[in-house]
Formats: sequence, structure tokens, C-alpha cells
Amino acid sequence: MNIVWGTFMVLIGLFLFISALKRSECIVYRLLHARSRLMWGEHAHTFLLVVGLIVMGLSSLFYLNIW
Repeated sequence: MNIVWGTFMVLIGLFLFISALKRSECIVYRLLHARSRLMWGEHAHTFLLVVGLIVMGLSSLFYLNIW
């Protein structure tokens, strides 16, 4: 089961990372960006980029049964 959830979370992290790099206009990313912009201001894209990297890193540990 860790393989399924680990893969799913890596895909979510990858989505956040790529969307933040491209400053996507996808509705899901726009909603996440609007929420993070309240706290991070103009650095909201950078915040979401780092969050995508962290989610991918932790989920890969979960995928490999390390965490």
C-alpha cells in the first residue's frame, strides 16, 4: 500500500513543483496560490515550489518504506 500512496504523493508534489515553475493558470494551482499569497505575498510561487520538493522527498521515503 505504501507504493500506491507514495506514488500518488510524488505526483502531487510534481504537480506543485511544475506548476510553480511555470506559474500555471490551472484552477487547482490558482486556488493554492491565492491561499499562500495571503501569507507569503509575492513569494508564494517560491513557497509552492519548495513545498512541492518537500512533498516529493518525503513521499519517496514513504514509497521506499524508510518512513
